[in-house]
Amino acid sequence: MSDNDHLTIEFRCPKELEGLLPQPVPAAMGIPDWLKAMPSTAFSALNQNDEQTVKRCPPFVDAMTCGFLIPLICDLRVEDGQITWDNELPPGGAIDFPRSPVSFHDQAQLTGSPLFEADRFVVKFHNLWTIEAPEGYALLFTHPVNRFDLPFTTLTGLVDCDRYHDTFVHFPAHWHNTAFRGVLPRGTPVAQCIPVKRQDWKARFSSFTDEKTREVQELRAALKREQGLYRRKFRS
Repeated sequence: MSDNDHLTIEFRCPKELEGLLPQPVPAAMGIPDWLKAMPSTAFSALNQNDEQTVKRCPPFVDAMTCGFLIPLICDLRVEDGQITWDNELPPGGAIDFPRSPVSFHDQAQLTGSPLFEADRFVVKFHNLWTIEAPEGYALLFTHPVNRFDLPFTTLTGLVDCDRYHDTFVHFPAHWHNTAFRGVLPRGTPVAQCIPVKRQDWKARFSSFTDEKTREVQELRAALKREQGLYRRKFRS
């Protein structure tokens, strides 16, 4: 990578798949319809006035729009405990790749974890893009943030993609909504990848000084007095 690419994540796919795969997108371009449609305020029966919804919460939205979203490569139909698809990908050439959008992990691999269920498999979403991060950066792959509407939960993993970038990273997921019936459409985000710079951190612990106590009191008072203060003054 050149100096100009120091903040670039490189997504590459086999030549046979160029133009056939949905591309990863900046997470800011993948805001779900329910967030776009929800109101900014709603009446609180408890407080008897209008309150701001999570749509107006910068940390909630900023987490959802951070990094990139990895899309499902084709429609998945889910019925009667079965997952089927119709995907016309060409066979691999110089690079072999899975032609199915999903496979499975044996549940034994989760033995002893809260996800273990003896009669169920773990879904694995196939990703056909290799992903290279800048030197010094890992990628945190996790469930699309705050996407509780999805019938699955992608497991979280941290991959050193500045070094490990010449093969595919796939995404195991727990299919938690066993009542789901229908089609999970092509392009549905199955993972969110967020760059994380590798650094060593230490913790320091102390009690409030008189000056810090004043600062805390002033900020808490300002937050009560001025709606949207975080967004105007602190949000980067």
